[in-house]
Amino acid sequence: MSKPLAGIKVIEVGQLLAGPFAGSMLAYFGAEVIKVEPPGGDPIRGWRELNNGTSYWWYSLARNKKSVCIDLKQSEGQALLKELLKDADVLVENFRPGVMEGWALGPEDVKQFNPALVYARISGYGQNGPNAKKPGFASVCEAYSGFRHVNGFPGEAPVRPNLSIGDTIAGIHAALGIALALIERQKSGEGQTIDVALYEAMFNLLEAVVPEYSGASKVREASGTTVTGIVPTNTYRCADGKFVVIGGNGDSIFKRLMSGIGHPDLAADLRLANNAGRVEHEDEIDQILSGWCSARPINEVLAVMAEQRVPAGPIYNVEDMLEDPHYQARGMFERVEIDGKPLDIPAILPKLDRTPGGTEWVGPELGEHNDEVLQQLGIGVEELARLKASGVIE
Repeated sequence: MSKPLAGIKVIEVGQLLAGPFAGSMLAYFGAEVIKVEPPGGDPIRGWRELNNGTSYWWYSLARNKKSVCIDLKQSEGQALLKELLKDADVLVENFRPGVMEGWALGPEDVKQFNPALVYARISGYGQNGPNAKKPGFASVCEAYSGFRHVNGFPGEAPVRPNLSIGDTIAGIHAALGIALALIERQKSGEGQTIDVALYEAMFNLLEAVVPEYSGASKVREASGTTVTGIVPTNTYRCADGKFVVIGGNGDSIFKRLMSGIGHPDLAADLRLANNAGRVEHEDEIDQILSGWCSARPINEVLAVMAEQRVPAGPIYNVEDMLEDPHYQARGMFERVEIDGKPLDIPAILPKLDRTPGGTEWVGPELGEHNDEVLQQLGIGVEELARLKASGVIE
């Protein structure tokens, strides 16, 4: 079955995570993604845990992509990129604002020879505004977005998840914008520019933070393992040292929860009949739940929650995920082979039942597709040799 983006040609000139994650999503669902890497390759090839010098992350992040190594700092390299863009459908770039314009390859430049191109740009702070030229890594942009402010415990330094989620969330926003622009292009025949800022992608996660401040002058603060204004939803330590998350904040769910843990009196307490009342008595409710969980191993806690139909679950690490039958049944892992050894990589979402995505090959060697891609531009063997000798391609 043909994948939904089959026939779409994407040129990816981003590095590290935000642009490449968008490219990964497009490649997974069938687009031909040509990743243009600098000499030495995308730095993420060498990050974290390595297999013979190549990051395990790379095999997942660069799946289904073709690698072309071009030195874009050279004018001949920029000319090659221009040729690649002439018949492309999408460009994904996450350089500092102004870099592409400096190469005469900004949106207005490209529009002159490919007006149908969807031009996706990802940066820390967007393409305009006072902060546009500032360097914008995910860690800093997560803080600037307001996202970090609501994470952690009151009175302590805000914490970050041990992931660069600002990059990934920005990449998802870029992929969504590309899909929307491609749909619109079917009607107008024209491309357009997509401007994704990391801080804005994270800002997009802030739910009611802005209207609560605008309407009620309320600043949402960090709330530890709880969520402000929703009770009970918290993390509790069990007798065996494991943690369980319980979400008993629906009115009927709360009644079942209290009955299940031996407190029918609280289930019938009119003070706690709705969320507003439970918020007022959050400490009392949490002390009862904490005491009940701490006296029982997690399996017993989960069994009671399941019997009462109360949302609850353990906090998993990656080993737990790989061993869990539900993860397996849902196809959350894809097994590939690296150097003759099996390697599990995560599936990419969302799930489509008729035209699903899938992994065709893992992240390629640097410049693995130089000849294939550049010969399609009409570049002959002798010219390829010259470009290699001059360092334009590697």
